[in-house]
Amino acid sequence: MCPFGLLNTKERIMTKIRIAVQKSGRLNEDSLAILKDCGISIDNGKDQLKATARNFPLEVFYLRNGDIPQYLRDGVVDIAIIGENVLVEKGQDISVVEKLNFSKCRVSLAVPKGVKYNSVKDLEGKKIATSYPNTVNEYLKSKGVTADLHIINGSVEIAPNIGLADGICDIVSSGSTLFKNNLKEVDVILTSEAVLAVSPTISEERLEILKKIQFRIKSVLQARQNKYVLLNAPNDKLDEIISLLPGMRSPTVLPLAEEGWSSVHSVITRDTFWEVIDALKQAGAEGILVCPIEKMVL
Repeated sequence: MCPFGLLNTKERIMTKIRIAVQKSGRLNEDSLAILKDCGISIDNGKDQLKATARNFPLEVFYLRNGDIPQYLRDGVVDIAIIGENVLVEKGQDISVVEKLNFSKCRVSLAVPKGVKYNSVKDLEGKKIATSYPNTVNEYLKSKGVTADLHIINGSVEIAPNIGLADGICDIVSSGSTLFKNNLKEVDVILTSEAVLAVSPTISEERLEILKKIQFRIKSVLQARQNKYVLLNAPNDKLDEIISLLPGMRSPTVLPLAEEGWSSVHSVITRDTFWEVIDALKQAGAEGILVCPIEKMVL
């Protein structure tokens, strides 16, 4: 006889991988979007600190971005979607297993628009406000510059306007925040994007789950970077048109009902998309149809 309490034993003891994401902002939205595209459905109630996936062994922890490296070290979470800039500042000992190609930004030095700036040497002895003291110190040290850092967790960009600092070092995406505060970007210290980081204490069992997540993420990222193209080509131009199409292995060619014509199917990367389309038109391709790719398994 099966005890009542053991009816759902398998469900209760299933190992789940624990992933940390930023609790709010653009990185939070992009992180949840890629998990959704990976087919992982998350019960995400408003203001929750933790949520569970309905159809995958995964728990999501919503944490402050700057706290995530320590949670990874301590093994509180197994993996995290985090900005590369945060790992440079607080988690250089933590491994990155995948670059995610979204939430791109840069960590830059900025000064008031009216200040003449020739090089980083102009910051010698100046006051710099920043949330990234380790990153700034390393950069200035590499340039032989000594400055007085003011560590601020919050609105760094207002520091020059209130007389707290001569310049700032902060995250820049579009540059609109700098513009609004009468600042100009003068040096890029590093470029950053979202990455998938892994805890040094992750178990073998959870590593197997991580491999499944990585497989799905790679399929989604490949799909985002490519478009599926179908076109009609006259047979006497077929060789020239095929030479313009890279394809995954080689383009697919099918005969049309109209004699002397073929349908060509291929995949084109976003980076070269318009150049290839222009060349195909020049070569005689007609009826070009472009479709998004939902997933791409290589």
